[in-house]
Amino acid sequence: MNPNEPHNDQEIIVHDEEVEQLKQGLPKTMFLNKIELLKYQGFWYLIDTNMLKSILMFQRHFQARDTDLIVASFPKTGTTWLKSILYSVVNRFKHPIKQSPLFSNHPHELVCRLEYDIYGDAFEYPRPHHLNELPSPRLFHTHLPYMTLPESIKVSGCRILYITRNPLDTLVSMMYFAMKPLKELAGEDVELPSIEDYFEDFCEGKFINGPFFEHVIEYWKQSLEQPKKVLFLKYEDLKKDPILHLKRVGEFVGMPFTQSEEREGVIKEIIEFCSINNLKELEGNKSGVINKIYDKKSYFRKGEVGDWTNHNITPAMVEKMKKLMQEKLEGTGLSFELLPH
Repeated sequence: MNPNEPHNDQEIIVHDEEVEQLKQGLPKTMFLNKIELLKYQGFWYLIDTNMLKSILMFQRHFQARDTDLIVASFPKTGTTWLKSILYSVVNRFKHPIKQSPLFSNHPHELVCRLEYDIYGDAFEYPRPHHLNELPSPRLFHTHLPYMTLPESIKVSGCRILYITRNPLDTLVSMMYFAMKPLKELAGEDVELPSIEDYFEDFCEGKFINGPFFEHVIEYWKQSLEQPKKVLFLKYEDLKKDPILHLKRVGEFVGMPFTQSEEREGVIKEIIEFCSINNLKELEGNKSGVINKIYDKKSYFRKGEVGDWTNHNITPAMVEKMKKLMQEKLEGTGLSFELLPH
């Protein structure tokens, strides 16, 4: 056990009064003209007290182990896919694909999000006081930007796998995913926002966990400065050459695939099993909800690069996004493919 980890019976408390006081002093804006957001440490979050409280608890109390593996991402960029891949790679000796717990459990139930879920009340297990019981390597997830992560994650030997996706596909995916929660938050009769509404807020950085480019660039820079600490993956690259990038994942987490595994088709088996088309057909993903709101099946839609072309994104919008990408990514060495090649 890590001596820095809280004991099982140690209660982790952040008082609502403190959260309310903090909220009062933070900048606020409207997302899609319907949902209030607040800006905490440079990024936008839902104004919900419990959500902000869970972030504070995570930041103050989480103690990373050197063996921890953390999926990090901006929402709707391939998180569920990478969780299933990471889980399958790390557990391939304990759970061969034919016996994978992914058959009956959603990837978000096997690789839990730290803020909102573990430090919120999404699951009965694990709760914060269970964290030091979990066997290594512990697999977690966060949507928080790198600079706002708990210090123990930054200074320990734990490793981060970051996934991102081109911005147009990201905002289309968010539009579909947000439909049901929007109705619950704003009422059944609410007129759902258009793709133009999402696009404008996205470009202005007024997006949940946004701004997008700043989020991505933080992790990109860390992956260049600390390549053994942060692995940077692009959704489009993973689609184009999954074998290459699965090997990168295996090497990064210290469980490289052997030549015999490659010959026996283990990598291909994981790729096929973790494909969106396969995951959406598994019993564990067909019914039920995550975090009491989100339908499990809503995490699996098309999973295609360039799906934004099937929506009302005009040439002028594409041009605006290209200019924004150029402006935000200039000098970073990072680029996005808006269409498959």
